[in-house]
Amino acid sequence: MNCQEQSILFMNPVFKQMLWGGDRLGKDWPYQIPGDDTGECWAISAHPNGDCIIKGGKYDGYKLSILWEKEPQLFGNTGLDQFPLLVKIINAEGCSSIQVHPDDAYAKNHENGSLGKMECWYVLDGREDSTIVIGHNANTREELKSMVEKGEWKELIREVHVEKDDFIQIEPGTIHTFGGGLMILEVQQNSDITYRVYDFDRLTNGKPRELHLDNALEVISVPPKPLAECIKKTGNMPENTMNLLIECDYYRVWKLDISKSVAFKQDKPFMLMSVTKGEGNLNGTMIKKGDHFILPYDYGDVNLEGELQIIVSACNCG
Repeated sequence: MNCQEQSILFMNPVFKQMLWGGDRLGKDWPYQIPGDDTGECWAISAHPNGDCIIKGGKYDGYKLSILWEKEPQLFGNTGLDQFPLLVKIINAEGCSSIQVHPDDAYAKNHENGSLGKMECWYVLDGREDSTIVIGHNANTREELKSMVEKGEWKELIREVHVEKDDFIQIEPGTIHTFGGGLMILEVQQNSDITYRVYDFDRLTNGKPRELHLDNALEVISVPPKPLAECIKKTGNMPENTMNLLIECDYYRVWKLDISKSVAFKQDKPFMLMSVTKGEGNLNGTMIKKGDHFILPYDYGDVNLEGELQIIVSACNCG
């Protein structure tokens, strides 16, 4: 086993059962899921609500949060007090709640020092009728508050059709939700703070789920960003190259479709990789759909071969 093979940090994902979940993470992906209502695979996570365990190699059995704390040199000695990103695979058979996330400043003051939540979605699969909500139609904060209080959801929300290979950037303060039939890869800040605005009057154990309207109305952005700045079509991007999808204050995300081979240098503090299609090898180590791993600091040359798709992300922390 060479040093590079040893240093790849493969993850054991954590699964979350959701009101709107399904069974595709067990049928279409190589996972043992806890039930047919599994909505989320926390694929690369050091969050207390879902801390991944390293699989194989020198650090087998370590929680990612512990490795971040004990071996900071693996992550480029960023100086950050917590692992900054979280990668998920989402299986939405139904709609999630209409929700909004706070930014860092609001979360720090109102959520015990938590990070805020910037996130982005890459659509892995969907139905012909798949939609998302992103943003709203209120012109002023007063109008927003009035429409929420009156329950004028149809008039308020901005619902749009999405399809496979669409990429959506969702900034803090953006009202959003995903509709049924979508399979999404999500890259986000390492946060689990969500303010629920509307839940379609659904009941759990005979009771409606809690809403967080006071917080939500404080953080929702007015006016919202134009749709053209939120959604990008990525279906015709070139193969065998690192296609940058987004660069923001917190992360960079690339789409990598490999039909033969590609080589590049891992020159980031660390790099997160999720195989979303096919199989191949990375410097001789076999990788396949459903694998999620971290290439640590100073990993060096990366040589990928096969027919596969990888969504790559890195923190903007160095």
